[in-house]
Amino acid sequence: MLNTASNAPTDERRTLEKALGHQIRLLRRERDLSVADLGAAAGISPGMVSKMENGQISPSLSSINAIASALNVPITALFTAFEENRDCSYVKRDQGVVIERSGTKVGHVYELLGASLRGELVIEPYLITLKEDAEAYTSFRHAGVEFIFMLTGEVIYRHANHDYHLEPGDSLLFDSGALHGPAKLVKTPMTYLSIIAYPRR
Repeated sequence: MLNTASNAPTDERRTLEKALGHQIRLLRRERDLSVADLGAAAGISPGMVSKMENGQISPSLSSINAIASALNVPITALFTAFEENRDCSYVKRDQGVVIERSGTKVGHVYELLGASLRGELVIEPYLITLKEDAEAYTSFRHAGVEFIFMLTGEVIYRHANHDYHLEPGDSLLFDSGALHGPAKLVKTPMTYLSIIAYPRR
């Protein structure tokens, strides 16, 4: 198998143990239980629960049944993650969803280009257009990280206390927990790709 230049770990063949562990962790978190809480309810040590969640062991049927009972789900519910369902979001040109994102300012148009439905990470890809009447605004702030790739136009983009002059082909990757946004609209209209990633709650 050929890999890209990414340093992301190679996706190993999903094992039953890993799928089982993922589902146990998901159900435990949905119920706001700690590993110790689940272990106590199931009569299993926290260390054993942790190993099960990380797919490090092949638990006995009795242990799996005890976990299912403690989570108040049928035992079959623990194996649903073993199905090889993988997200894929396909959007045709000019068919993204134009939305009013929280904090959107006058003249800022957000077109959502896709959506991640599962997993522990939310990815929001936007095509952002700043029109001629757009307002400069540097007080956006939200969880996660953001990647910007400039397509057309020109902007002075501020992140924290630093300004970056972005022209077509330039990119910026930053912690979006700091104040950020376009400080000076040098050449409008402008468009840039913005990809925001943050943990799913």
